[in-house]
Amino acid sequence: MSPFVSFLSDRIKKALPMVEATYKDLHQNPELALQEARTAGIVAQKLREAGFEVTEKVGRTGVVGILKNGAGPTVMLRADMDALPMKEDTGVPYASTKEAVNAKGETVPVAHACGHDMHTSWLVGAATVLAQAREAWHGTLMTVFQPAEETAQGAQAMIDDGLLERFPKPDVILGQHLLQFRAGTVGYHAGQILTSGDSLLVRFFGKGAHGGMPQNGIDPIVMASAAVLRLQTIVSREISPQAQVVVTVGEFHGGTAENIIPAEAYIKLNVRTTDQAARDHVLAAIKRICVAEARASNAPKDPEFEEINSYPLTVNDAEVTRKVTDAFRGQFGDQLTEVPPQGASEDFGRYGNAWKAPYMYWFVGGTAPEKYDQAVREGAVDRLPGPHSPFWAPALYPTLQTGLETMLTAASVWLAK
Repeated sequence: MSPFVSFLSDRIKKALPMVEATYKDLHQNPELALQEARTAGIVAQKLREAGFEVTEKVGRTGVVGILKNGAGPTVMLRADMDALPMKEDTGVPYASTKEAVNAKGETVPVAHACGHDMHTSWLVGAATVLAQAREAWHGTLMTVFQPAEETAQGAQAMIDDGLLERFPKPDVILGQHLLQFRAGTVGYHAGQILTSGDSLLVRFFGKGAHGGMPQNGIDPIVMASAAVLRLQTIVSREISPQAQVVVTVGEFHGGTAENIIPAEAYIKLNVRTTDQAARDHVLAAIKRICVAEARASNAPKDPEFEEINSYPLTVNDAEVTRKVTDAFRGQFGDQLTEVPPQGASEDFGRYGNAWKAPYMYWFVGGTAPEKYDQAVREGAVDRLPGPHSPFWAPALYPTLQTGLETMLTAASVWLAK
């Protein structure tokens, strides 16, 4: 066990009931991106009670806590707070039944199906424990509770609201995510650990006409359909087989009746890449293909492209990863596992990119050990519920304690006396 965590063990045990209560409360009361007012209020209150200097409404609903404890490094710990517009179907006693109005004005169900309630509770717990044990560390602890990770808005919103100018530059930035790995385990990977993610809306323009008189129209459904098919050749014919690229068209909308050629149609697509050169090529190819198909159809004007969201690559610093994993190994032993890069995307890397500070991001398992072990025996690990599944209910223990200990262990590399 890490000497630092061993020293804090009594305080960790004392903090766990509060962490659990916070988690259940947040889980039952999820909030959509940039609507996290209640969550932010709970976070701010708990940080103030622990002795932090607290700044609210950073990037609209973000919260930053600063705890200065003498000379030493500045360590930033980050958690995200927003939930997803989906219905929970876990059956746990503290399941969400909430609804909210989204940015489009639609009433939607809301659930913490990505673990951000756990992330927030972990960081509240770590901040509380460190505030109570100032004799064991020195430096400055900065806790960043971020809104709107699910929409890729939150990190940039906090940066645009003066995060870099209003708060001290961290020497290191640390973050973690709950995944469907075996509870009690910790997963790490040096270098690129998450993909970049780009989502676009492409609007095609035609000329409306009667379905029985197609010669009088220009069909945007045909041109968009041709573009959808051609977009699949970017990966198969323009990208090296050694590169990891995914192009997915997830929405296609056009028309209002079967006998009307509409004037417009649009598609929404998502791109995942693992290096910047491939990303730049794919995004340029998408525009080239869509414009070419529109012109081939004699469209009255070129398509319009709207960015829905954009996530940068998450690339762990090699030296930070080495130091943190050495500390994790001392704390978790064979429960620490190197994992391959994951296909999801995060805006966590924006902080390191903006501050030009090294960072590390890792994973904490949340599937009940007996359930995970059974899935291994049955060869069904890939069918376990995970992030964005309505059936995902992380095991409270040892997950709550593991995520609390990972944050404390990682921070101790820089803060411990």
